[in-house]
Amino acid sequence: MRIGVFCSGGDAPGMNACVRSVVRTATVHGHEVVGIMRGYHGMIHGEFFVDSDGQSHLTPYRVTTWAAHGGAHLRSSRSEEFRTDSGQLAAADMLRKNQIDAIIPIGGDGTFNGATALSKHWDGQIVGCPGTIDNDLMGTDYTIGFSTAVQTAVEAVDKIRDTASSHDRMFLVEVMGRHSGYIALYTAMAAGADVVAIPETDTNFTEIISHLNRLKNQGRTMAIMVIAEGDEKGGAELINTQLKQHDCPFQTRTIVLGHLQRGGSPTPEDRRRATQMGNGAVKAILAGENGVMIGTRDDHCVSVPFEETYASHRPVSLDLLAVFNEMAP
Repeated sequence: MRIGVFCSGGDAPGMNACVRSVVRTATVHGHEVVGIMRGYHGMIHGEFFVDSDGQSHLTPYRVTTWAAHGGAHLRSSRSEEFRTDSGQLAAADMLRKNQIDAIIPIGGDGTFNGATALSKHWDGQIVGCPGTIDNDLMGTDYTIGFSTAVQTAVEAVDKIRDTASSHDRMFLVEVMGRHSGYIALYTAMAAGADVVAIPETDTNFTEIISHLNRLKNQGRTMAIMVIAEGDEKGGAELINTQLKQHDCPFQTRTIVLGHLQRGGSPTPEDRRRATQMGNGAVKAILAGENGVMIGTRDDHCVSVPFEETYASHRPVSLDLLAVFNEMAP
């Protein structure tokens, strides 16, 4: 069997570890893996990984050190061309031309939407792995890249706190999360922030100002607020403006971490989960599965139909939010 693997959408730390796992698992079972470059765009245009020795398939030796690297060695992209029927037909033709029997896309909801569309034009097997730092896919406890993104954000907040303390200021730190508050809430809890704003809950400025005034009256001279970029009241700049309009008791500054959260060497947790999911994806293909994502629940691999993964966005745990609120009296 010839299996194609590729990364799609936003890069996430751990994608390379997942590719490594796919290659090693497939090879152990006697199958060949080819790397498709630049996601669906590369699939359409026939861009395949070729190493320095001219080999067109990925070998276990070639991917030996990939687990330690951030980014996506196979590159990643978002393809407008693939959104069209003609683009999907071209991708399907390219897969047939290169005698690819199955593909393993690593990405988020857009990637799996694309896989569902491709399946209408191509009869090969498609089994995906969840690679997105947002941790917002249904059907899996964690997604590849989430752990590293939180680690990066927490390290940034720890550094920002030094400046906030030195200058008696409140910093508003914006993290990624267009639809999900996972990164924001986990970062806020781990970094000991005072306020968090996420898309899943109402951001009430009256309550926030009351809380900040209590901190001020207790003698606090600085504060940290972590904000998910997709909060219903806006990002850090917009929320900062509204806090000032509500007479915020602290001088404020904003910082947007942005794409910083996507880079860096993946944490052991992301490497482990990516390895587990890549292994599970190959085994699912060998078992005849199709049109599913391999996620993890309670540390076991599970198969979830693509349509279920993006039917809605996985919300944060309200129990976890309650814990955070008790940590910030």
